[in-house]
Amino acid sequence: MAPTRPLPPDGGAGPAGVPPAALEIDALATFQQERRRLLGLAYRMLGSMDDAEDVLQETWLRWQLADRAAVERPAAWLTTVTSRCCLDRLRASSRRREDYVGPWLPEPVALAPGPEEEAELADTLTLGFLVMLDRLNATERLVFLLADVFAVPFREIAAITGRSDAACRQIAHRARASLASEPPSSVPTDADDALVGQLLAAVMTGDLVATVALLAPDVVLVSDGGKEHRAARRPVVTPPRVARLLVNLAKRLDGSWEILPCRLNGRIGLVFSHDGEPRIATIFEIADGRVRRIWSVVAPDKLRHVMHPAPIR
Repeated sequence: MAPTRPLPPDGGAGPAGVPPAALEIDALATFQQERRRLLGLAYRMLGSMDDAEDVLQETWLRWQLADRAAVERPAAWLTTVTSRCCLDRLRASSRRREDYVGPWLPEPVALAPGPEEEAELADTLTLGFLVMLDRLNATERLVFLLADVFAVPFREIAAITGRSDAACRQIAHRARASLASEPPSSVPTDADDALVGQLLAAVMTGDLVATVALLAPDVVLVSDGGKEHRAARRPVVTPPRVARLLVNLAKRLDGSWEILPCRLNGRIGLVFSHDGEPRIATIFEIADGRVRRIWSVVAPDKLRHVMHPAPIR
């Protein structure tokens, strides 16, 4: 729960004689009603739950200080502030991203179950989708997310971004074209779970032939270890190369490691834990009965949210 701002020391009444405590409770209730949606927007924009939480904290503080009686549509106001905070943070971090060691991947998260009508939104939380979003600049990413994921009208997007309605439509069109090259991954099935289990068994037993047979011809493995941990500095492609890498990495795991099957970003995942701490999070995307994408995150600062579901939509 977001912290509340201390009430005025005199305890006087607010507008129209409403007690300050009632105003604070109303402000918190309004914010909490929108929190999952705002957090989902910020996480998709930034690829980091910690950064997304920071943005929501900033939005909450601004909401407390705002003249809320003059805000006709609180949800739109909160969306605007969250969006602009994300833009500021993305632009400020661009240099850090340029200096990043090896491939950059979004922070994987376990997702809290939501209503059935939110299932479609979960497809826009996959690591594959977030990696595609990273091809876009900050404004393109925001316009695309607001228009295509959160169904915000273009006139409101124009007000948020400071662009014209027509310009925002054109930005969204370009963003869609940029993202259209990558086919979407399918929602995991029991057969996909079994496939990943077979892959894990083949890898752990060092069976290169069986491992290759379970990989798609266009398989790609991307590892993010940051600057502190060893990981492949470039994407690994072709089934033989990916298989050899997986088998060689598995040889480093002894009996003290625990492998936990899970769902990460709505897709099949494995968390490799040592001494009770997650050390590796791996996510698999399946196509036509074979593993097509493998995302592996080793950077420790990106593993904080793989064990506890995040309340986002």
